[in-house]
Amino acid sequence: MKKLFLMLAVAALSAQTVSAQTVQESTNFDNWYVGVNGGINIPGADFKFGNMNFDAGLRVGRWFTPVVGVAVEGQAYFGKKHWAEPSNTFVKAHNISGLGTVNFSNWFAGYPGTPRAFEVIGLVGMGWFHQYGHKFNAMSSKIALDFAFNFGSDNQWQAYLEPNIIYFIASSGARVQFNKNRSLIGLNIGLNYKFGNSNGTHNFKIAELRDQAEIDALNAKINELRSDVDAKNGKIAADAQTIADLKAKLAECEARPTQIIEQVKKETTLQPIVIFRQGKSTIDAAQYASVEMVAKYMKNHPEAKVLVKGYASPEGNAELNQKLSEARATSVANALIKRYKISKDRITTQGLGATSEISEENDFNRVAMFVDTTK
Repeated sequence: MKKLFLMLAVAALSAQTVSAQTVQESTNFDNWYVGVNGGINIPGADFKFGNMNFDAGLRVGRWFTPVVGVAVEGQAYFGKKHWAEPSNTFVKAHNISGLGTVNFSNWFAGYPGTPRAFEVIGLVGMGWFHQYGHKFNAMSSKIALDFAFNFGSDNQWQAYLEPNIIYFIASSGARVQFNKNRSLIGLNIGLNYKFGNSNGTHNFKIAELRDQAEIDALNAKINELRSDVDAKNGKIAADAQTIADLKAKLAECEARPTQIIEQVKKETTLQPIVIFRQGKSTIDAAQYASVEMVAKYMKNHPEAKVLVKGYASPEGNAELNQKLSEARATSVANALIKRYKISKDRITTQGLGATSEISEENDFNRVAMFVDTTK
């Protein structure tokens, strides 16, 4: 018997570990049930149907997993057939047991997500037996097998047929003995009600797990997105370096003293220039310093008039470069008018298309230049 208890304990722990991995986590108030039962019992020492008495009981239990649970049961015994000294009380004896429960159907066949119509459940545990008239008290051990039937809209009801045996444990020295002559053999029928759970059902619910193929696909997508981010970060770093180089060149240009160049037509070219990015006609923030210098010059010389000449670098389509040079000249003129409040009639624009004559570096051919056209 000691080996039986050890085997059931090891099996229960193993089954609990396995089943807990397949169902949703439950709270302390989930998977409780209450039930009633009743039936007949006959003493093992003199197994005759003429010694049959009746019993009834109440059971409260909880399932920790679809395989393993516990229960507390109180059983009351009636009748006078086999008690040594029956009392005058209505209840002749009682037995209170703490039981471990194992659902063999779910253990061996797995939990399908809802209780089966028919299940086999084992019960084993210890308790205390008391007979009133004879004043007999003994430690008891109950072993039972429930042939259970689940029904209801959510399988919240469970009816069962239970053959069982209760031993009255006798102690001989330090050794505990299980004697069949000190036992009750019973057959009960019962009905349990399973309370509602936090998962919205009256039973365990299978956890929705992702399969490995889906996990691998998600990981692949994550790695792809990481690669895209790395590529974009690299481009941002390269663009930042280009901007830094252009700022350095601009600072070098701005450090040069302003020169006035007299041309054949007596036009005076002002030194500040506005540099544009390739294919762009919008003014970068750093380039407004040059525009501001020209605006200051025009405010200091109210009679001055300025021609804004736009250029493009030589690479690319000639027609496109012509339009781009015109757009650059217009963009600078609009900045002088709108941002620095220079009168519109003091400014003219001219787009001169692509050129490679301003500088050997293409970056310095994408510019707008200022010419003082005052007569």
